[in-house]
Amino acid sequence: MRLERLTHNKIKIFLTFDDLMDRGLTKEDLWKDTFKVHQLFRDMIEEASEELGFEVNGSIAVEVYSLPAQGMVVIVTSEGEYDDMEEEFADDYIEMQVTLDESDDIFYEFQTFEDVIQLAHRLYSIGCLDGTLYSYQNRFYLHVAEEPPIPIDNFVALLAEFASPSTITIHRVQEYGKKLIEHRAIEQLVRYFPVR
Repeated sequence: MRLERLTHNKIKIFLTFDDLMDRGLTKEDLWKDTFKVHQLFRDMIEEASEELGFEVNGSIAVEVYSLPAQGMVVIVTSEGEYDDMEEEFADDYIEMQVTLDESDDIFYEFQTFEDVIQLAHRLYSIGCLDGTLYSYQNRFYLHVAEEPPIPIDNFVALLAEFASPSTITIHRVQEYGKKLIEHRAIEQLVRYFPVR
């Protein structure tokens, strides 16, 4: 499980399928309202509290995004304030509003342009040339639409070395971001930014 603070009241949690299996859960279990799922969310909130100082004040909104072959991204937003009387019950009860979404897009977010270039060279070496590159809010995004030349699990593992699965939808980036390279982005990046 990997945690990242997005704002003062919002965190992002990345769960691999191994994380789910360790807790006796499958991807399909997350769509169900069971004790194990509630315990998973409680564990995630406790870990976020310890590692990031994330405090739950009132109800929380939970958005779960299923990503192909790599796991789940969970966005947790603390939405309210307890009044004094409710504080004593905070440990026993968390009100959750859960939104679930599943995406088959291979759409990754990069911190730096250098990471994009390094990944492009790795992908080029295995015969992957396609892709569309975007820029949005000081981040870079790569969308790969073609079938990868290697098994999807290996392909996703390679992408994860340089980037994170995007929690922003491709539609948002297409609408509000800037398209830097429309076609064959990997091939063009390798051509214009050769290895030294």
